[in-house]
Amino acid sequence: MALPAVAQVTPPGSTTPATPPNAASAQEPAHLPNPNDPGAPRKWSLHFQQTLISQWHNNLTTPYSGDYSLADRESAKLSFTSTLFIGRRLWQGAAVYFNPEVAGGSGLSGARGIAGFTNGETFRIGDPAPNLYLARLYLRQVFALGTATDVDLDDLNQVAGPTPRRYFAVNVGKFSTADFFDQNSYSHDPRTQFLNWSLMSAGGWDYAANTRGYTVGGVFEYVTPGFTARLASTLMPTEANGPTLDFHYGTAHAETVELTKVYHLRGRQGTIRALGFRNVAAMATYNTAIRLAQLTGEQPDVTLVRRAGHTKIGFGLNAEQEIAKNVGLFARVSYNDGKNETWAFTEIDHSASLGLVSTGDRWQRPDDRLGAALVVNGISPEHRAYLAAGGYGFIVGDGALNYGLEQIGEVYYSFALPTYHASISPDYQLVINPAYNRDRSGPVHVVALRLHVEF
Repeated sequence: MALPAVAQVTPPGSTTPATPPNAASAQEPAHLPNPNDPGAPRKWSLHFQQTLISQWHNNLTTPYSGDYSLADRESAKLSFTSTLFIGRRLWQGAAVYFNPEVAGGSGLSGARGIAGFTNGETFRIGDPAPNLYLARLYLRQVFALGTATDVDLDDLNQVAGPTPRRYFAVNVGKFSTADFFDQNSYSHDPRTQFLNWSLMSAGGWDYAANTRGYTVGGVFEYVTPGFTARLASTLMPTEANGPTLDFHYGTAHAETVELTKVYHLRGRQGTIRALGFRNVAAMATYNTAIRLAQLTGEQPDVTLVRRAGHTKIGFGLNAEQEIAKNVGLFARVSYNDGKNETWAFTEIDHSASLGLVSTGDRWQRPDDRLGAALVVNGISPEHRAYLAAGGYGFIVGDGALNYGLEQIGEVYYSFALPTYHASISPDYQLVINPAYNRDRSGPVHVVALRLHVEF
């Protein structure tokens, strides 16, 4: 499914002060510091990750189903990804990053039937058979805006060495938009944090990506210690959830802007991000598809009424707050107009989430993470009418609809393994009204086990 990939990396160009060592952030797996001084200047950066997720749901008894419904009964499904992160410093302020990736396996019901889908790693998988492909290849150039410097540690897609505290940066090439936007220390990476799609990213942000989650374009950043502004212009896929990017930039493109502010509340660090986006592509209008179906007597089909130049606009607010030495709180709200079909992420037009993450420091497991969150997803009146008339998107469609908000709760516990480069995480999700359908409310109980290795 077309869910833009989320690199488990420190956000490029992030000047958000580092989370305190014992805070509950799990943006990357917890491990011991590199004894070889990871901040010493280097020319190369080389890292690897592999993530395996096995997921199962209970048997359901539902009155009807459609082509894109969650199956009433199915066996457990396994997904995996392996990524090589290669970085090379070129000249002053410049580096190039290259990420070949292998992905395979499957999500439950082919990653369909729940708008806030339950496995954030399945979006990279267009074919269940293992496939090797280029995930990222981009150039990053940083221009200093002063003499003060900080130190970048050796990390995924980050070469160790001094970096300006204030700067302007240009990133050009192939990447995931989510590498740069909608970051959150507690809820952004399905490889180490929450698995649900609508918890790892803002559900209402239909951000540009092909089926495997990547796009081509440019990201421009203005960065200071307490404030960051980012602007991106990127390509859209040629069709909804399509594998091929549309290089006819004049008729298909996406613009994203985000402002980030770091603050302190009673001595505890917090960050708030405000995001806006506008997508242009050959989308179909839901109402047009419904009117055509009424004339022909057939079920509505968005693929029959697509027209170049249609747009989708929306916004998102994203906040995180450290509330104790080992505990952090996060929240997101997002919205898009929902008049035209979903094109790249998932079929959510508005969403709200709230969650809490803690380290295991209180029970002498400081590298473990415990997270719990709730998310509520909804769709526009036009989108509801389309699904109720028997239409299908690319994620959901039961052939009919008794509308209700999709409600999801998730709890995970990440056990850091003794190697300090691996973790194993049991995960549980409760889904009420999957695909917004009260007639198929279940509820759905989803259990998963995730193994993540990184070095």
